[in-house]
Amino acid sequence: MIKVILADDDALVLQGLSAIVGSFADIELLGTAPGGKEAISLACNKRPDVAVLDIRMPGTDGIQAAEAILAEGAARPLLLTTFDEPDLIARALEAGVGGYVLKNSPVEQLHSAIVTVANGGTVFSPDILDFIRSQVHAPANSFAGLTERELEVVQLVAEGLSNEQIAQRLFIAHGTVRNHISTILEKTGLEHRTQIAVRYYSGT
Repeated sequence: MIKVILADDDALVLQGLSAIVGSFADIELLGTAPGGKEAISLACNKRPDVAVLDIRMPGTDGIQAAEAILAEGAARPLLLTTFDEPDLIARALEAGVGGYVLKNSPVEQLHSAIVTVANGGTVFSPDILDFIRSQVHAPANSFAGLTERELEVVQLVAEGLSNEQIAQRLFIAHGTVRNHISTILEKTGLEHRTQIAVRYYSGT
């Protein structure tokens, strides 16, 4: 059972999201928060698998909350928002969130996103991927110096696969995947797997 918390400053939206997430048979809603500060406290207390956060909240916004939650190792953040402005996307990706999904996404996409993030993968709605790809240079040139196997791992990380799924796809041990990702981060100077995905799609 995947454990989730929700945060949104709009009470009606929060109520609706709670009903939707609560309807998923494989997901348990541990609690809700009306803002970023409360979300941080809730995540640290409940230790969910995923913290679904709105971006635009007064005081501590969703991205700041995501950064704090990640720093505490309390959950993997998934941003759910109506806002897709480039500056917000850039901030979210820099923070290392597990995913960025728009509120107008289909219900099944929200479920899929929560499952993917809970399993250690990354997920972005099509609109967000379009933005990332709009920054295009040739992706292959962005990972000069990586081995063929490391490039395979990069592609699968960018596709949103978790370490376990990558191990199954490549028929290698879970620990070997972790080692490959550590080496990729060291060689590229990146800090987390979200940045690997962004670099793959944008070539920056």
